[in-house]
Amino acid sequence: MSETQILAAIIICFALIFDFINGFHDAANSVATIVATRVLTPFRAVMWAAFFNFISAISFGTGVASTVGKGLVDPEMITPATVLAGLLGAIVWDLLTWWWGLPTSSSHALFGGLGGAAVAAAGFKVIIVSGWIRIFTFIAVAPVLGLLLAYSLMILIHWIFRSYTPRQMDIYFRRLQLASAAIFSYSHGTNDAQKTMGIITLVLFTGGFQNSFQVPLWVILAAHAAIALGTMCGGWRIIRTMGTRLTRLKPRGGFCAETAAATSILFSTYLHMPVSTTHVVAGAIAGVGSIQRPKAVRWRIATSILWAWVMTIPASAAVGYLSYQAIHLLFGK
Repeated sequence: MSETQILAAIIICFALIFDFINGFHDAANSVATIVATRVLTPFRAVMWAAFFNFISAISFGTGVASTVGKGLVDPEMITPATVLAGLLGAIVWDLLTWWWGLPTSSSHALFGGLGGAAVAAAGFKVIIVSGWIRIFTFIAVAPVLGLLLAYSLMILIHWIFRSYTPRQMDIYFRRLQLASAAIFSYSHGTNDAQKTMGIITLVLFTGGFQNSFQVPLWVILAAHAAIALGTMCGGWRIIRTMGTRLTRLKPRGGFCAETAAATSILFSTYLHMPVSTTHVVAGAIAGVGSIQRPKAVRWRIATSILWAWVMTIPASAAVGYLSYQAIHLLFGK
């Protein structure tokens, strides 16, 4: 094997490790509400989520992968070593925030890491400004959409079931929450796995293994398998933050939060936009909690989550920048 092939293989391994960590880190998004409402045990919940993470490989194409792979930085101006540095930036930040129990965005960590490494390699001219504008727009739009949809859905359900007691409603929604959790896990898989597909395809393109940016079938299957395996392993520290500390959920609230978040994510995927499932589900949970009264949401916890979101892109960009400098110094890449 040539040096280029070895480097590409190493980077693909790192990309799949990131995808695994993404599933591991974002398992809370998929199962926090269904665990918090005690519809499923944590083990059964992550198995349920992992299954739908994987089967989402058959839908929605690869539009998000194209946005990540060639819509944020100019692929003609970077090398596989740049991609490796970007992945390192994302992985380091993901592991740190997992350890701290903060539900930050693996997606934004990836964007920040890639952007920081690309700037280190080729300067700010490598940045595709229009792509970043769309990313930052959806950073704001996606969670707000999740919040408003969850709030509206809760109002609608309370009106439809106005003659039912809360206990009777929970009997129905404990069953319906299985479906809403499945839909959310499906949306999580199809959006998040495509980000890794974009990175791997970027490596294949910049390494000269492909003449065009086309996502191969084996990349699609590998990315979905890695994220599903990561979800199966779970991220219990973050599940506690999302499922029990942000607000208290009943099955009807869990159903509304998951359905609203899934709708927002699938809409974004349809538009080929990579969004943060963490941001969207946190917004949806806050929307469900705030319909009772504003104090039902623990805004101090929400504020700490918000600060972690704000820090993610610049922090991972800094690690990506330093990672590229270290790789360049050690290997001259």
